[in-house]
Amino acid sequence: MVRNTTIAFERALSDMRTFEEIMEMRRLYYQERLSITEIAARTHSDYKTVQKYIDQTNFSFTPTQSDDTSLCPKLDPWKSNIDKWLMDDQNAPRKQRHTAIRVFDRLKNEFSDFNCSYRTVTTYVGVRRKELGVKNDVPHLPLIHHAGECQGDFGAADFIENGVQKSGKYFVLEFPYSNCAFAQLKYGENMECLLESMDAIFRFIGGVPRVIWLDNASTMVHKVIYGGGRKITEQFQRFAEHYHFIPVFMNPGSGNEKGGVESKVGYIRRHMLVPIPEFTDLDEFNDHFLQLQEEDTGRYHYRKNRRISDLFLEDMRELLPLPEEDFDLAGYRVVKTDQTALFTIDDKYTYSSHPDFRRKTIMIKLTSKTVTVLDERNKEIVVHRRLYGEGPQTSINWSTYLRVIAVKPRAFPNTGLADHLPEEMRVFLLSCDNSGRRRILTIMADLNDQKGFDAVEDLISKAVSMHALEPDKFEMLYRRLYTEVPVFPPVTLSSDTPKAPHMSSDLSIYDDLLKGRKE
Repeated sequence: MVRNTTIAFERALSDMRTFEEIMEMRRLYYQERLSITEIAARTHSDYKTVQKYIDQTNFSFTPTQSDDTSLCPKLDPWKSNIDKWLMDDQNAPRKQRHTAIRVFDRLKNEFSDFNCSYRTVTTYVGVRRKELGVKNDVPHLPLIHHAGECQGDFGAADFIENGVQKSGKYFVLEFPYSNCAFAQLKYGENMECLLESMDAIFRFIGGVPRVIWLDNASTMVHKVIYGGGRKITEQFQRFAEHYHFIPVFMNPGSGNEKGGVESKVGYIRRHMLVPIPEFTDLDEFNDHFLQLQEEDTGRYHYRKNRRISDLFLEDMRELLPLPEEDFDLAGYRVVKTDQTALFTIDDKYTYSSHPDFRRKTIMIKLTSKTVTVLDERNKEIVVHRRLYGEGPQTSINWSTYLRVIAVKPRAFPNTGLADHLPEEMRVFLLSCDNSGRRRILTIMADLNDQKGFDAVEDLISKAVSMHALEPDKFEMLYRRLYTEVPVFPPVTLSSDTPKAPHMSSDLSIYDDLLKGRKE
C-alpha cells in the first residue's frame, strides 16, 4: 500500500512541468525529430507525460481550481467533520485552534472506522484551511502615529557586571513619529525595573509622553477583560496618574500594533549591546547608554527623509511637563515569615529577615536592586541584593542571626556564617570548644548590634592579621578598638618581685573636717 502511494505521488510530480520544459519537449519532437522515447529519456520524464504535451493544442493560461472530491479522497467520510472544526476555529482564541495533529487525534478517538494516515490529514487540513478562509493571523492595518506618543517594550540581553556574566532585560521607549528611542538596561522586567526605566527616560528627555502603548504584561495588567477592558495593577496606575500619561494596552497576540518598538528592540541589541557590554556599575552604564541613544538620532528617518533628531523636536513639543514631586518608585509588599524568619517572594526567591520576626507578618521594600526588610516604624532592618534568574534561590544575611548562633554555638558549623569568614578564622572557630566559640560569637554579636556587620568584618580582619584569635586576645582587641575603657587582665607577679609594705590609712580626719572640727 505504501509503495503504491509513493509511486502515484512520484508520477504526479513528474506531470508537473514548467512552460519552458514543455516547449523544450515540443521543440525536440517537431524540430529535431526525436522520438517520444528519446525525449522522455533526455528530459527524465514519463512517456505519457511527453506524449500529452506533444499532443496539446490549447496553450491558454487557465487558473487552477481546487476540487474537493479529488483532494485526499480517502478522507471523504470525515471531510464534513473536519470542515466544521476548522470553521468553528474562527471563533476560538488563536492558540486554541485545531492543528493537524489535533484533527488527526480527534478523528482517531471519535471515529472507530477512521483509517487514514497523519500525512493525509495534514495535507487536507492545510489546503482546506486556506480555502475556507480560516487563518491564524489577522491582516495588519497601517497605523498613523502622532507626535508625542510612544511605545514601550522589553528586550533580553546579556551583560558582564564586575566580571560576572548575567542575563538581563532592557526597556525601550520608542517614539514612532520620529523613530527616536531610549532604553535602560536592568536585571529583570518586574514592576520596579519598569518604573525606574520609564522615570529615568522621562527625566533624560525632559518630559512625559502623552500616550504610551504597552503590552499586557502582568506587571501592569492584572486581567484582560472581555470587550477590550483592562484591570491595571495599582502601582502602575499610581505611576501613570502621577505622570499624567495615558497607558494604552495592545490586543492580546497583536504585537504588530507596536511593531515600531519591537523593531527598535532588535536595533538597539544589534547596534549598542554587541559585543556584550562589560561594566562595574549598572547606573553608570545606563547614563552612558542614554548618551549613545541620543547620538544615534543624527541618522535620517527610513521613510521621511529627515533627521530623526529634527523629527524628535516635534515629539518634544507635545510632551507633558515632569511632575513637581518625585514618585516613590519602590514597591512595598506584606509578607509572612516562617519559623526561621525567612520569607519568599515571586514563588521562588527566599530572603532572611530577623530572628525576632519569625512567624510574623512584615513589610518589605523592593527596588530593582534591593529587597529591604522594615520594622513596625519602617526602619531598615536588613537589606538584601535582589535575586534574579531561573529556579529557586536564597539570600540569608547571617549577621542578623549572630546572637542566635552565639546562644547555640554548636550550630555554627551548619550555618552559612562559617562560609563568610576568613579561612583562618573559620578553621579556628571550628576547632574551639563550645565555651570559647560562644565567647567569640557573643563579642561579634555585641559589636554587630553596636556598629553593624562592617565593624565585625573589620575586627575579624584585624584579629587574623594580628594572630589574635584566641578568646582572650580577641576580646582584648575588641575592647581596645571599640570600647572607651579597655579592660586589662590581672597582672601575675613573679616570685622575685619585691613586696611593698602594707600602707594603712586613717579616714577619721576627714570625718572631723566634715563635722567642722579641727585638731
